[in-house]
Amino acid sequence: MTSTKQPVAEDRLSSQSSSAVALHTGTSDPRTLILRNLRQSGIYVAFVVIVALFAILTDGVSLSPGNITNIVLQYSYILVLAIGMVIVIVGGHIDLSVGSVVALTGAVSAVVVIQQGHPWWVGILAALAVGLAVGAWHGFWVAYAGIPAFIVTLAGMLLFRGLTLRVLDNISLSPFPAEYQRVANGFLNGLIGGDGYDAFTLLIGAIAVAGYAVSGFRTRVSRVRYDQPVESFPLFVARVVLVGAVIMCFAWQLAHARGLPIVLIVLAVLVLGYALLTRRTVFGRQVYAIGGNLSAAMLSGVKVRKVNFWMFVNMGFLAGVAGVIYSSRSNGAQPAAGNMFELDAIAAAFIGGAAVTGGVGTVVGAMVGGLIMAVMSNGMQLMGVDQSIQSVVKGLVLLLAVAFDVYNKRRAGATR
Repeated sequence: MTSTKQPVAEDRLSSQSSSAVALHTGTSDPRTLILRNLRQSGIYVAFVVIVALFAILTDGVSLSPGNITNIVLQYSYILVLAIGMVIVIVGGHIDLSVGSVVALTGAVSAVVVIQQGHPWWVGILAALAVGLAVGAWHGFWVAYAGIPAFIVTLAGMLLFRGLTLRVLDNISLSPFPAEYQRVANGFLNGLIGGDGYDAFTLLIGAIAVAGYAVSGFRTRVSRVRYDQPVESFPLFVARVVLVGAVIMCFAWQLAHARGLPIVLIVLAVLVLGYALLTRRTVFGRQVYAIGGNLSAAMLSGVKVRKVNFWMFVNMGFLAGVAGVIYSSRSNGAQPAAGNMFELDAIAAAFIGGAAVTGGVGTVVGAMVGGLIMAVMSNGMQLMGVDQSIQSVVKGLVLLLAVAFDVYNKRRAGATR
């Protein structure tokens, strides 16, 4: 009996000692912390600077409750696409067809619901099924036929745009039922009251802060246990407080507008789920292994074809989700829907820290990259900047992000 209980007791003591050490260990040098992971920390600094800049240029309008709500509603589908795109890019591929797939899935949903009169949820299921089928189509040609993803998805861009025109017969379909419109335009408001604000939105924000703090501390304890570098505990607390303040300010603004957007809940579930998928599962680690060193991954026994196939199936699924959100937001399906969405998703992934050669990138980073593009587009629209200038600015930001990635690699190579 004692022999079976002793290891358990030792594990508990080890866990307690690691937690105690985590309270005191780590470096307090901010410069060291920033340079340790310059790619990721730099994007967070850039995001704060851009938000502050447009807040000044628009006299605070960009941070008003109504405008923040509009940013969430208007760019949610791009953020959904960015989740799938960063996984594809980490795996060493690219997908140029997602804009056309968004259009096709939205068109199928519109035909099923508006033309054929089926319930709204049947349209959503049909759109997701089409997205999965498209992903399987791309995955087959990339993983098993060996055709580069660039060519396969470029062909898919043309193929599925043409199918969209056929499905819609070159006309727009609208409107959707009210239930379908609520997917991207609905709010949860007044569930637990609030005097001039929505208390439920603030509660969700507080839960998010608590979850972030607990997750951060557990990650810190794990790193200490394996002798990995961490920041000092006071800096860790400062980071949690700062992030918590940002989350609560965001929730406060939403609570004073129309409440908690339903699409934000969908996006939060996807971000949390895919962050865990990429960081804590075998599949996620295999994606990074394939993108980082394909030969080593094959020699390690990774089933490269299978992983590549499911990467594109997942991208197709998320394109279906984005198609539902976009068609719900626009209350209809148009032949030209989804135009240039693939470039916005790719830009979000690269600006968020993904490496051009694969193997590097995070879901959270892609979200920050997407938010940078969203804040820039929204801010320039509020300022009345011409559309041509907006395109120039976005192109320069994307170019600088990739140049930053190249610089990081050269600097890392020079220090070895």
